[in-house]
Parts: sequence; structure tokens; C-alpha cells
Amino acid sequence: QLQLVESGGGLVQPGGSLRLSCVASGDSLIHYAIGWFRRAPGKEREGISCITSSDQITYYADSVKGRFTISRDYAANAVDLQMNSLILGDTAVYYCAAADHCEMYRAAYDNRYHSWGQGTQVTVSS
Repeated sequence: QLQLVESGGGLVQPGGSLRLSCVASGDSLIHYAIGWFRRAPGKEREGISCITSSDQITYYADSVKGRFTISRDYAANAVDLQMNSLILGDTAVYYCAAADHCEMYRAAYDNRYHSWGQGTQVTVSS
């Protein structure tokens, strides 16, 4: 059974960078589209990026486009999220989850994605 574990979160100053990793066990991630999500305090969960399983097409929310990059690490059976030019609004708990396809609308989060990790905290503060 697929299990996902996020890591790489921490405290960073505005303008800084972090690299999150979503590492899988129980199955190979090449079979799945992988999405990254975040939930900021007092806000709804937001889908911020996704990478497809077969052709590696990537998707980004407008809020992170141009600053975040999603990629696969085949050797580690992981999907990473490189986050640059971080801003205060990026503070959130970040989660990864698996799906058959990248579907970035809110109703899909619980219906299409599974094997949610426990999340990793990212705090952007000066």
C-alpha cells in the first residue's frame, strides 16, 4: 500500500528557498500523478502543484507559478518541490498526495487524491 511522507519544511526568511520532498514506500511513484497541497492557518486547503505520471506534465497554481518547481527523483522514489522567493503568504503545512491524474480543482482533492502524507510545516518569517 502506498504511503507518502513529506519532509524538508522549516523556518526561512522572506526571499529564501526550501526544498520539500515527498518520499514513497509500498509502491513506485512512477505509477501516480503526485500533487502538492498546502493549508495556511485559517484558510482552505490549496492545490499548488502537480506532476503527471506518464508524460511528466506539470501544473502550478497562480500563487506559486514562477517560484516553485515540481520534479521527480526516480532514485529516491520521491517527488520534490523546490520553493524559491518565498513570501509570508507561503507559510502553511504542505502535503503531498497521489492520484491517477492531475486534477487541480478543489472538489478533486478528497475524491481523486489518496495516500496523503502527514504534512511538513513551512514558516516564512523575518
